[in-house]
Amino acid sequence: MTLPSPCLAGRWSTGVALALLGLAPFVLLSTAPFLFTAVQAHELGTDRAGLQLGQGLANASYAFSVVVAADLVRRIDPRRIYLGCTLLIAAGAGVAALAGSNGALIAGRVLLGLGSGMLLVVALPPAVTGHGPRRVPLTVALINLGLFGGSVLGTSLGGFAAAPGAWRWVFAGAAAIGIAGFVVGMLGFERGEAEAPRMGFDPSGIPLAAAATFLPFVGVSMLVGSPPTSPGFVVPTAVGLAALLLLVVREYRKEHPLMPARLIAHTLPITGVGAAMITGAGFTAFTELAVLRLQQVEGHSPVVVGATLATEVAGMVLAILLIVRVLPTRWPPVLVLGGLVTVCAAGGVLLSGGGLPTAAVAGFLLGLGAGTGVGPGLFLGALSVPAPRLGPAFALVQLLRSEAAFLAAPVVMKLAMSDGPGAIDRTILIGVAVTGVGAVVLTAVLLLGGSGPQTPDLRRWTEGEGTAFHSPPVAAVLRE
Repeated sequence: MTLPSPCLAGRWSTGVALALLGLAPFVLLSTAPFLFTAVQAHELGTDRAGLQLGQGLANASYAFSVVVAADLVRRIDPRRIYLGCTLLIAAGAGVAALAGSNGALIAGRVLLGLGSGMLLVVALPPAVTGHGPRRVPLTVALINLGLFGGSVLGTSLGGFAAAPGAWRWVFAGAAAIGIAGFVVGMLGFERGEAEAPRMGFDPSGIPLAAAATFLPFVGVSMLVGSPPTSPGFVVPTAVGLAALLLLVVREYRKEHPLMPARLIAHTLPITGVGAAMITGAGFTAFTELAVLRLQQVEGHSPVVVGATLATEVAGMVLAILLIVRVLPTRWPPVLVLGGLVTVCAAGGVLLSGGGLPTAAVAGFLLGLGAGTGVGPGLFLGALSVPAPRLGPAFALVQLLRSEAAFLAAPVVMKLAMSDGPGAIDRTILIGVAVTGVGAVVLTAVLLLGGSGPQTPDLRRWTEGEGTAFHSPPVAAVLRE
């Protein structure tokens, strides 16, 4: 007997709500701890190294679970996965809110990461492709908040939660969002069937993905209390990054891959995903460096720092408006590369001097750059693959983006907190150089690919008839 569809199923607003309620908690909590780490460490009887380990494991679980979801979604009804993941988010955030030790906090954050990462593959594709081509620009703009954009609010949220015990309410709020996601999922997630319910477990891709995420994230977490030459940092980080490379090569060469690496190995996806990786890493690094300078050098309170960096939210609002206007036109690659350049400019503003006004301007540029560079960059790759492969493609591009953004922060903080005057400025300068060089290299990739301005065919893409963009091979101009 066929069960009736849930009462809210099929609505555009429901699809967007399902995606945001599932993705937002983890994204918000990716930057909120920047400002309440000291209070959290005191209350849990740990130190910054212990909290950094928890952050690393949470980020690893998030990155790993996107690959797990790409495997599970082929064999299990996506509705069941969504409902299970929202409960996992609520449970993990609840455990973290009630944590009496760092071990309990770590366990809660790992559960939260596992649930959130899976929903990128489960909830995002139907929200984007299931409501016709006219809805795509606004959908992408809003879901951008769940992909990365919500992190701009996390910094300010963390500033107001830096009082004793207040950080627990942040996790309690995340738990409430998870429960809301479960309720909306019960009422609005379409019932369906798995693509291949008899398909077996991938015996090599999942273990490789585990090594590619947990090893390097744990490795860089060791930097807080160890020198860069420490085996505890070098060995797991090197082995993990080698596993990541092997995983990508394996997916590229496999006839029926878990994630379609071959489909994104051309000009536009490489440009978009590369920009998202560097922009996300630059945003995270510059935001944390701004917090470090404002608190530890200039002596401002967490509340003042959080209020100052609230300009990131204003930048994100402008980014959302730009995405809606630009995505249906010929200029998404310009928007994406412009976002990367804007983050680089934010670093330049920070480098020009200290003070609250300077940080506020940099915050606006960081919000604008992250909003136009990360989510749209990922979608520049997504629109270059067929819509039916959107979920697995997002698993790969988000894995790569997460590795870049979340691995960069501990390295940056190690450099910024090294001995000697001017360590923060030197680290900012390195960040400006990396983002600037990245912008130049990716612009060259776009130009050498010969991909002239083109309007995406969103109707063809949403109806599953082909890709929205025609993306030429890498360096196609040189091959002619």
